[in-house]
Amino acid sequence: MPQDNMDKDVKKASAQKYDDRSIRALKGADRVRKRPAVIFGSDGLEGCQHSYFEILSNSVDEAREGHGNEILTILYKDHSITVDDHGRGVPLGFNKKEDRWNWDLIYCEMYAGGKYDNNQEASSYEYSLGTNGLGACATQYSSEFMDVYSYDGKMERHIAFKKGAPVTGVLEERELERREKRTGTVIHWKPDKDVFTDINITPEFIRDVLHRQSVVNAGVSFVFKYQNDDKTFTEERFLYPNGISDYIAETVGDTAKTEPVLWHLETQGRDREDKPEYKLKADFSFCTSTAVNKIEYYHNSSYLEYGGSPDRAVKSAFTFAIDKYLKNNGKYNKSEAKITFQDVADCLVFVSNSFSTMTSYENQTKKAINNTFIYEAMNEFLRYNLEIYFIEHPTEAETIANQVLINKRSRESAETQRLSIKKKLTGTIDIANRVEKFVNCRSKDPNVRELYIVEGDSALTSCKLGRSAEMQAIIPVRGKTLNCLKADYDRIFKSEIITDLLRVIGCGVELDTKKVKSDIPPFDIDSLRWSKIIICTDADEDGFQIRTLLLTMFYRLLPSLLREQRVYIAETPLFEITVKEKGADKTYFAYDEYEKSDILKELGNKKYSIQRSKGLGENEPDMMWQTTMNPATRRLIAVTPTDAKRTEEIFDTLLGDNLPARKEFIAAHGKEYMKDLDV
Repeated sequence: MPQDNMDKDVKKASAQKYDDRSIRALKGADRVRKRPAVIFGSDGLEGCQHSYFEILSNSVDEAREGHGNEILTILYKDHSITVDDHGRGVPLGFNKKEDRWNWDLIYCEMYAGGKYDNNQEASSYEYSLGTNGLGACATQYSSEFMDVYSYDGKMERHIAFKKGAPVTGVLEERELERREKRTGTVIHWKPDKDVFTDINITPEFIRDVLHRQSVVNAGVSFVFKYQNDDKTFTEERFLYPNGISDYIAETVGDTAKTEPVLWHLETQGRDREDKPEYKLKADFSFCTSTAVNKIEYYHNSSYLEYGGSPDRAVKSAFTFAIDKYLKNNGKYNKSEAKITFQDVADCLVFVSNSFSTMTSYENQTKKAINNTFIYEAMNEFLRYNLEIYFIEHPTEAETIANQVLINKRSRESAETQRLSIKKKLTGTIDIANRVEKFVNCRSKDPNVRELYIVEGDSALTSCKLGRSAEMQAIIPVRGKTLNCLKADYDRIFKSEIITDLLRVIGCGVELDTKKVKSDIPPFDIDSLRWSKIIICTDADEDGFQIRTLLLTMFYRLLPSLLREQRVYIAETPLFEITVKEKGADKTYFAYDEYEKSDILKELGNKKYSIQRSKGLGENEPDMMWQTTMNPATRRLIAVTPTDAKRTEEIFDTLLGDNLPARKEFIAAHGKEYMKDLDV
């Protein structure tokens, strides 16, 4: 073996070696910069957005403790952000106890902060959103730059960071002039694109966050300024003086079926006998509406997207209390199944806003909590108060119970229909459950099987005789297919042609979930039985219309098959040109006028006959094989949604309910088709 190859092998073996020297620890900023998803839940835009929330949370904690009632967020065009509050100012000076500067502890040390003792008497923060001592440091580590200004009413203190490290390591201090005197913290930073794959935090995201914070921090004003393309700023303000009760009233407007209720809970307990006791306080507001449904949970000002303990408590309490009322008042029919929480949720507008001095978040992103005591306390409180409420407000109780029963029976009816349609669409194609006139192929391999959708029984016969029975199956469509763009789902799934096609295709349906709540059945491309689905219709007006209606069906019910290039159109010839060559007839097929001209030029002075090609049902089997079904000689057009928006516009214009657009199209293009009319 040559020496250079031996050297490469030795180096490769050495590089693959795993021993004591292979282990290393990430230190300093690398702990976040190299693994941001561990702290922020993602290294993409979602993680970047959460880094903003970490800084905002510290300002919210200050305001909730009574220090300042306005918080400003500024979003700049360069993706940098400022958060400005009027709290006590973040301590940046020297910490004798830790023998380090506080700016170094807070912004350069993981798990350092002032909120670890909030369950103790006289703590700086009682109910705190930030408890882990990670957010400020992790955000600084993941920033391209960060400037921190702290004001205590007398002094301004400033420290600057770049790429996770202090710029100078020196705290700058200056005395405030009389006109400058203020308290609070101002942080200006830019998320680093070397850390996050996307730093384009949008005004819509910040607007949503500040709106939610204003809901659960009654009386605190959240101001949002964002820079426009012309460098000017647009300002918005979010304020709910009465918190969640104002929010509930705004949400339901005049659609409430019952008056909003506001309940308050204050208690204390522990998650386990060997765990310390902690405080819990919570506000609950709810009403019912047939026009709106919304359920939101907040804990220590954090929106609990996934709920956790409060979600489990609300589901358990409402289902138990309403079910008990229905039983006690004889509302259930004989042998009727009990309600589920979904039946309640369909008419419930509910917001909980809770705070605890100890919180067990599922992770740093704070989207769910799992405290056992919080679940138990909320569940017990809601069950008791709902029972009292139903006794003291019989009219409201009757309204809620009747609406929940309507929701339940509607759900059960829809489920029965869903199962019926699912059975109809996913039934196995066998002798006992055969789609009428469907001709299967022998192969069971979905990677080679092809499905031809043909026009009528005569085309079925021609294709059946001219196909490869090993790999090609055929299903005829009888008459005009339903226009799936205009029809509602109920009409679509009552169409035998549509349901037969969907059963044979076999991969379910993609439904518009805004209009249909359940998947009927869920789409699964792995269940697709065919490598190609080929629409094969005559080259005339009727064939074109049938083809268009079939494409409309795929566009609305199975758009993924278009994206995956599983749907094709088989081109069929328009002209048959026959010429005698060497004593035998030879036929050429032209698929359009241009091909016809080219063939005639090639034939030159030879005698030929030319005729318009017959419909598929009149073609001989060998012609069908040669022109339409032989993979080596046929012509297929792959149907792709290259411009889905334009496709939708055209379908809506020609086949949908957009009558003004259709009239405009006819006025503009109708003359192009007049030559084909016998007038």
